[in-house]
Amino acid sequence: MAKTVMVVDDSGSFRTVVKLALQKAGYEVVEAADGKDACGKLDGRKLNLIVCDVNMPNMDGLSFLRHLKTAANYKFTPVIMLTTESQESKKAEGRAAGARAWITKPFQPSQLVDAVNRLCV
Repeated sequence: MAKTVMVVDDSGSFRTVVKLALQKAGYEVVEAADGKDACGKLDGRKLNLIVCDVNMPNMDGLSFLRHLKTAANYKFTPVIMLTTESQESKKAEGRAAGARAWITKPFQPSQLVDAVNRLCV
């Protein structure tokens, strides 16, 4: 059975790029437009990994990550932050919130797929 990855980003075109790269690598993909939308999709289904942007409306990626880690079904789900943010302070905040990897945009789809393959549970 294919592993499922949730992609959380407020850019529809960006979600499509990530989705196509992951589907090509054999993953099922669930899309969410921001942290609030993603919270609504945490409905008990098995998510093997989450790829999440930092800067989004309604609920940013770090707030979503902190929320995710309080949810019993998802607290051990690995999260890769995929963002334009490259400051060490943001990365440290991400690590403290529970992010397992940090990839800076622009990125190579193969780099993302390698990270997903490594971290996917």
